[in-house]
Amino acid sequence: MAKSDTKSDTKSETARRTRPPKKTSPAPRPARRPASVKTETPYHHGALRQALLQAAERVLERDGLAGLTLRAVAREAGVSHAAPTHHFGDLTGLVSELAAIGFRQFNAAMAASCEAVTSPLERALARPKAYVAYAQAHPGMYGLMFRTERLDYSRPSLHEAAESSFAGLANAIGAMRQEPIRGDNLTVEQGAAIARAWSMVHGFTMLLLDGRLEDILERLPAGTTAEQLLEAILKSTVAGRLPT
Repeated sequence: MAKSDTKSDTKSETARRTRPPKKTSPAPRPARRPASVKTETPYHHGALRQALLQAAERVLERDGLAGLTLRAVAREAGVSHAAPTHHFGDLTGLVSELAAIGFRQFNAAMAASCEAVTSPLERALARPKAYVAYAQAHPGMYGLMFRTERLDYSRPSLHEAAESSFAGLANAIGAMRQEPIRGDNLTVEQGAAIARAWSMVHGFTMLLLDGRLEDILERLPAGTTAEQLLEAILKSTVAGRLPT
């Protein structure tokens, strides 16, 4: 009996030594945010809409219209990808609201350009110069404002801002012609005068932004600027049409 007990004790000891240790659960670790996820910035509801539009303008001027997407705007603003959709519906809604801001900035720049001038000639030159200067300072926004196929003019903000821009042009042409012009009821002659002025300044602006005027500027006296070239065009166009 003693021998048998000794064998049993030996087996028990061997089993205890060879038994794998009990597994213990590791202490829970705090969840880690993926490195690629940008921390979202808290905004008040109204402030978020404005922040998204500001972010959209930065993306537009930096990456062009092709780079302006809802996701790119959300990343730029540091908010969720759903935020632009919640505030603007879709990309057309966003770019339409952005274009409305552009038209308001554009209109304000041209109105301000006329405040410090007194003579009819200075006034006739001020608005077109401000037109071109705005486009040079904000080429992305300027390009968007005239991409009609990308915009929804049924949105009240864009419709109002674009109409205000046209009214400013019509009033300027009316002052030059010394007659009131109603933007919603033009004569053929008034329409032709507006279209002529707009075509000239818009065409000059697009050629300038595309670098297509460099060949002409290189042939002019040294130091001649695009603004001086524009002024010469304007003076030759408005000569004899201004009130004395």
